Amino acid sequence: MTLILASTSKTRQTLLANAGLTVEAINSHVDETSIKVAMGHETPQAVCEALASAKALAVSRRNPGAVVIGADQVLAFRNRIFDKPRDMAEARSHLETLRGHAHNLISAVACASNHEIIWAFAGIATLHLRSFSEEFLQDYLASEGQGLLSSVGGYKLEGRGIQLFERIEGDYFTILGLPMLPLLSFLRAQKAVPQ
Repeated sequence: MTLILASTSKTRQTLLANAGLTVEAINSHVDETSIKVAMGHETPQAVCEALASAKALAVSRRNPGAVVIGADQVLAFRNRIFDKPRDMAEARSHLETLRGHAHNLISAVACASNHEIIWAFAGIATLHLRSFSEEFLQDYLASEGQGLLSSVGGYKLEGRGIQLFERIEGDYFTILGLPMLPLLSFLRAQKAVPQ
């Protein structure tokens, strides 16, 4: 069975490869902004699920017979969705807003085949930022630099960003952007991976 990841995310590709899956990565070219605008009244989880499904369906349409994995992640704080920061000033603003508070990372995954969603799941993790000092924030932004612009919230837990937190509740793979255990369970049921 052909498996396709409807994304060029290096993190998601690595997670799937490390789990022993052979997948082809294809950019979905989905206009995420228009979906978010159209769903402005919906919950962050509904938006995340819609984005994952839209990506899977877009690539499935061009690849009949394959199982296409679409995924998306949003950061939700007080029912507001945070996108990846556009620049370092916005990364600082995001971290200042989140400092001392809890927020949710929602990661949705959807599988499509023959242009139909055949399975979907959304995982939620709650992350509690500590009340870090201005000095720490300044040093963190300077040391991490432009790499922060590729992650919602302006942090990467797998690096120095872990120092921003006092507590994390939830699945590690959900935090990285792809709920692997539910996905692998589905793929085994489909006989797309060994039992």
